[in-house]
Amino acid sequence: MSGEDGWYDEAAGPLVRPYTITSGRTPAETAQLDLSTQVMTLRQEQEPAGLGPEHQAIVRLCRNPVSIAEIAVYVKIPLGVVRVLCGDLIERGLVITRSPTHHPAQAPNLETLQAVLDGLIKY
Repeated sequence: MSGEDGWYDEAAGPLVRPYTITSGRTPAETAQLDLSTQVMTLRQEQEPAGLGPEHQAIVRLCRNPVSIAEIAVYVKIPLGVVRVLCGDLIERGLVITRSPTHHPAQAPNLETLQAVLDGLIKY
């Protein structure tokens, strides 16, 4: 068994704990990254130096917009870790994000509800 073989177990998968990847950090409060937030890599001529393998995987994956949830699936790391890593990439100016616009559902007015009720009573 080489030194690298100890990092992977066929049945369990990678043996690196999530807090190891993030150095024990949690998602920053300032980066509001929900599941549907889209992440996109800013155009780079070459891969940025000093990134870990997970950061590099995210940068390569996000050449087109990808949601936080999709990143977690494709890179095979937990959502919390993805949020921390994306926060790192945002701080370094390597990716941009776009949160979905949430339009609160507007309740129908009383006239519309009454017209529906009247229509149902007639039939």
